[in-house]
Amino acid sequence: MIHWASFSDFIAMGGYGFYVWGSFGMTALIMAIEPIVARRNRIATITRLQRQLRAETRNTAE
Repeated sequence: MIHWASFSDFIAMGGYGFYVWGSFGMTALIMAIEPIVARRNRIATITRLQRQLRAETRNTAE
């Protein structure tokens, strides 16, 4: 088990703090952004498909 003498030692992570906390931060950021992007893509896809369906329906009615 790892024991740190102080909070700053914990943050420093034995000299690897920048890598550890940077990786953690990037992962958290990506995990926060992913549902937003997925929702936007879903809405865009549904809108595009609805527009395509209207165009096809209009073409068959003519």
